[in-house]
Amino acid sequence: MAGLRLGPLLRYVDWETATTATVWVEADRPCTAEVRCADGASGSSRTFAVSGHHYALVVVTGLTPGSTTPYEVLLDDRTVWPPEDYRFPASTITTPPITGAPDGGEEGDGAAGPGTVRVAFGSCRWAAPPADGHLPGRGDPVGPDALDTLAARLAADPDAVRPDVLLLLGDQVYADETSQATRRRLAARRDLDEPPGAEVADYDEYTCLYDESWRDPEVRWLLSTVPSCMIFDDHDVIDDWNTSAAWLASIRATAWWNERIVSGLMSYWVYQHLGNLSPAELAADPLYAEVHATPDATEAVRGFAAEAAADATRTSWSYRRVFGRVRLLMVDSRAARVLGEQERAMLHPREAAWLREEALAAPGSRDHLLIGTSLPWLLPPLVHDAEQWSAALCRGERGGPDGRWARVGEYLRQRSDLEHWAAFPDSFGQLTELIREVADGRDAPATVCVLSGDVHHAYVAEPDRPAPAPGTAPATRVLQLTCSPVHNSIPAPLRAGFRFGWSRAGRLLGRLLARHGRTGTPSVRWSKTDGPWFGNQLMTLTLNGRKAALSLVQAKSSRTGALLETVFDRTLTDEAPSTFSQSTKR
Repeated sequence: MAGLRLGPLLRYVDWETATTATVWVEADRPCTAEVRCADGASGSSRTFAVSGHHYALVVVTGLTPGSTTPYEVLLDDRTVWPPEDYRFPASTITTPPITGAPDGGEEGDGAAGPGTVRVAFGSCRWAAPPADGHLPGRGDPVGPDALDTLAARLAADPDAVRPDVLLLLGDQVYADETSQATRRRLAARRDLDEPPGAEVADYDEYTCLYDESWRDPEVRWLLSTVPSCMIFDDHDVIDDWNTSAAWLASIRATAWWNERIVSGLMSYWVYQHLGNLSPAELAADPLYAEVHATPDATEAVRGFAAEAAADATRTSWSYRRVFGRVRLLMVDSRAARVLGEQERAMLHPREAAWLREEALAAPGSRDHLLIGTSLPWLLPPLVHDAEQWSAALCRGERGGPDGRWARVGEYLRQRSDLEHWAAFPDSFGQLTELIREVADGRDAPATVCVLSGDVHHAYVAEPDRPAPAPGTAPATRVLQLTCSPVHNSIPAPLRAGFRFGWSRAGRLLGRLLARHGRTGTPSVRWSKTDGPWFGNQLMTLTLNGRKAALSLVQAKSSRTGALLETVFDRTLTDEAPSTFSQSTKR
């Protein structure tokens, strides 16, 4: 009999018709996976095989708009979820209500109404559980897990408000920082004294990481009942993935890298990327059709991943999701990079064109634009200037591209993780101008929010702006919302460094670096409006019509386990709105 190895994960819920969703599962053998809902909605799919593992992404149809319905998972007509004596509430699928035609729609069209949309987000979840014998949230080497703690709160209180979607903005697994339990599994397969040592080496070892992360009981229940959107960051493959051309040349010279990058992209496609797609996108995906047409899809998925690793333009990992009048653009800011020093870009031209087209499309159809990018657009000013300075040195602003200063710039870039948007100056400028164009354009949204993680702390930053003229319409508010980690830590010296990076002295030091690097006048100035906060945490955007509010919760230890503490809760759109302001100083 087939058994459920991992999942279910509720991934895509259609906000246009509110009748369709997708549920991802991994079984322990070939079978037919079926999802049956209490309201009569259902779907089924035959599993496909990759490297001896068996997966299905079930498209559920016939859901009732504006409803919450429990569901069960069957494998070959045998119920495997929920398990017997399950201690958590039923896994459910929640659909939005449907109202009349949206702006620009045809008469009679349906769409999600103007109700509240709650978007929870964070990044950087090291999934190793607490030591044996300890309660959740106690004895954990990096403190209580915010995702675990959120799940426990929602499971314990049926009246608690749940997110409509959970955005996981990178580092869902740590291929280069494995736990003791995972190391024991790796040691049973190979000699850990040989590279890559205690890091994962191939596809089967990647499956260990997802087992460790998604088998966690609280998180397993949470992901079965709250839809999720995911995008990778560096640790999903390796720390500082695609920092520079020099970094890439060095790692490609190792004997183990090709298998790591191919396996990383294979596992990402199977475990994360497929669930990001709508049923229509799945139906149009040639690889998805191919994996279902062959008994063993390993070589098909491997070939796809190898092509993507060799040429970033061969595939796109970015995607769009729509939640009523909220538009989310999830941007690949890792694999889509151009690394040559003279044409260095965060996004290759085709990916940049996609982002621009989607950000500017149908301006009257959205009240809020969310841009999900694992790496922050607006950093502490000192960090921003240091990244632009190192980029300038590497391209030869001081002594040429082969001179001493270029070597210094590359050394600092790799040793200090100077590889965010600011380290790609042209791309930073293009993203800034795109956001400016959206915010100042026709039928502009109420907010443009850049959602990011990576930097192991949280903050709110905003482009500086003049006060709006009396009697004028409210302008779009533009915000950098950074939230990380979900479950990890940051050394005390780095905490102090980030705080200094926002200080007046840090800004002055940054301007000195910019002057030395000849980086020119910044295209935008900004300020930190709230934070920084350090701890295991999640942010939630609450969007209703053209109103927006933001909250931040942190997981705290207690005598009985862990609890969530609200450390920030503020309305965003009732405050002074922002318009971009260019300046020669910051």
